[in-house]
Amino acid sequence: QVQLVESGGGSVQPGGSLRLSCAASISISELYALRWHRQAPGKPRVLVAAMLRGNSTSYADSVKGRFTISRDNAKNTVYLQMNSLKLEDTAVYYCHLQGKQNYWGQGTQVTVSS
Repeated sequence: QVQLVESGGGSVQPGGSLRLSCAASISISELYALRWHRQAPGKPRVLVAAMLRGNSTSYADSVKGRFTISRDNAKNTVYLQMNSLKLEDTAVYYCHLQGKQNYWGQGTQVTVSS
């Protein structure tokens, strides 16, 4: 059974930074897409960042210039570096790996508060 273990969430003040990690029990090097989504309370889950095979990236407008998705194929880990965090970034963040199947992490809470 494929496992994705997320870590790195926590509480931070506005303007702070966090780095989320998603460690996979499978090789991520040939997967079609690596994505991070988030879900704020009472809102639908939305795509935040994506990295496709070939390492092209895309970001939601709300996080452009602040968040960076990256990968370490040797560690089978996907990262989301989050800088200049805002109150509205508060959410549960999920990693999503897409190959022949879709794999989801369990989610990690990010809370931005003053």
